[in-house]
Amino acid sequence: MNDFSLGDFVVLPSAPEWGVGQVQSVIMNRVTVNFNHAGKQLINTDNVRLVHVADGTDPQSISD
Repeated sequence: MNDFSLGDFVVLPSAPEWGVGQVQSVIMNRVTVNFNHAGKQLINTDNVRLVHVADGTDPQSISD
């Protein structure tokens, strides 16, 4: 089951260099995401894991 909605912010753990993305569309297991550093990508969530993030902040740019 997909738990993504339009406007959600996500990251793709297998491609952290893509940065944070925002969900543009959700059709069953296909989620279109516009990533900061990779543009629009169509993700099949049956094959790839997307992870929600709290907001549009790039987690790689945050220092402790």
